[in-house]
Amino acid sequence: MTCSASDSEKIVINCGGIRHETYRSTLKTLPGTRLSWLTEPDAFSNFDYDPKSDEFFFDRHPATFAFILNYYRTGKLHCPNDVCGPLFEEELAFWGIDETDVEACCWMNYRQHRDAEEALDSFETPEPDVPEDDPALTGGVDGDLKRLCMQEDGRKATWWEVWQPRMWALFEDPYSSKYARVEWYIQRLHQSINALILNGSRWLKILNRNRRNEFCN
Repeated sequence: MTCSASDSEKIVINCGGIRHETYRSTLKTLPGTRLSWLTEPDAFSNFDYDPKSDEFFFDRHPATFAFILNYYRTGKLHCPNDVCGPLFEEELAFWGIDETDVEACCWMNYRQHRDAEEALDSFETPEPDVPEDDPALTGGVDGDLKRLCMQEDGRKATWWEVWQPRMWALFEDPYSSKYARVEWYIQRLHQSINALILNGSRWLKILNRNRRNEFCN
């Protein structure tokens, strides 16, 4: 399919001080996204456009934008390893891109922060009240338990402060206990299932896109 002269015109996008140059036809590959709107006739008045330098400016993260623009060029959305998940998630939302388009090879890296937050939330249960006259905490053979549950400043340690080292070992060291090994195998199974689902969804989108292109042609 041949592109018209207008579709082949180049467009310059300045993102966070870094200039990127591409074709308008490239930005049209993902309709309904912010970058695709730059190809519309009224884009010069709706966005920050500098007529002197003939470029659109966006005050966004420049490193992540390279991955965003590459998605328009290749049809594959990868997640940078040196950028945390919440930041990339925020950038995807700004540019109007669905997070489910992230490639399977980058999906776990992208979802890691959210899985960690969900795991921590599941362990943040209220600490049970212990009577002050509990014999288990008032000296004798079990007196050490009271000292273990006290901070250096004399205040009582919270439930999370007592159990945090064990919880981190459970998720980070699969050889720390049998429960950690079981949790590690469950994570691997969960990753494999997510990868299969994501790949299936991606191929369906590609198939539907090809069918639409064939229909338009």
